[in-house]
Amino acid sequence: MAASGGTKAVVAALAANLTIALFKFVAWAVTASSSMLAEAIHSVADSGNQVLLLVGGKKARKEADQEHPFGYGRERYVYSFIVSIVLFSVGGLFALYEAWQKFKDPHGIEGKWWWVPLAVLIGAIVAEAFSFRTAIKESNLVRGKQSWAKFVRTAKAPELPVILLEDLGALIGLVLALCGVSLTLLTGNGIFDAAGTACIGLLLVAIAIVLAVETKSLLLGESATAEHVNLIAAAITAEGARLIHLKTLHLGPEEILVAAKISVPVNATGAQIAAAIDSAEIRIRAAVEHKCVIYIEPDILVSTDAVPQTVAEQG
Repeated sequence: MAASGGTKAVVAALAANLTIALFKFVAWAVTASSSMLAEAIHSVADSGNQVLLLVGGKKARKEADQEHPFGYGRERYVYSFIVSIVLFSVGGLFALYEAWQKFKDPHGIEGKWWWVPLAVLIGAIVAEAFSFRTAIKESNLVRGKQSWAKFVRTAKAPELPVILLEDLGALIGLVLALCGVSLTLLTGNGIFDAAGTACIGLLLVAIAIVLAVETKSLLLGESATAEHVNLIAAAITAEGARLIHLKTLHLGPEEILVAAKISVPVNATGAQIAAAIDSAEIRIRAAVEHKCVIYIEPDILVSTDAVPQTVAEQG
């Protein structure tokens, strides 16, 4: 995975979730709490998701070949989309099913091990908080001045937004489980445990839908950011060339396809046109930190009314 910050956040989340899942299963085994079972399955799903992100990052590093001439960068988007499906089905739907079963038989939490789920949930909140802190820290290195909502919507590297939403969902889910278990212990009524489980399920389904929508957009193909498009346009026109048409597409989080049509003088020779195109390519690669696959087509601009495509139009 090219983004070391994303890898660090994924590994931190994986380590936290594997440890937390084990303790949650122990707590469920001794208390039969549906909230604890839902949270244990949630942690297992999250752990599997983090493995998927790491696998996607590894596969994305494969070199381009004849069958995939633009490389495998979008593998990271594919695996991130699978993550949303796993979170929806294994996490959200299972929690809702477990809540339904508990609503039908709302038994309380009894026995000498009543304190175990409370201890596990409090410990899990602390562990998830550290994981969430790592994700926030690594995201801040690339987020800039964007709001968190905009960062999640526009990030081209999917790992950090996925981990941010997963960790946020995990923290909220743990608080919901803690409330459900605590109220069940105080009242002896298992309906609160069932309600906490249902809330966890609805939360996970909502997060999964957000992830699926955002990752679907990346899979369909998103343009470069407005900042990068402006840098590319400025690089092309830096030596007097007129930009007629510009299209960009992310082939992966750190690779951009640039397709442009520029005007050339009527009397320009083939050598002059080739030199102008080569110079523009050099300027583009110097202006943008991402790897660029560039195709520039020369044309003779006949109409003086032709207007180059704007950033908003090309995006």
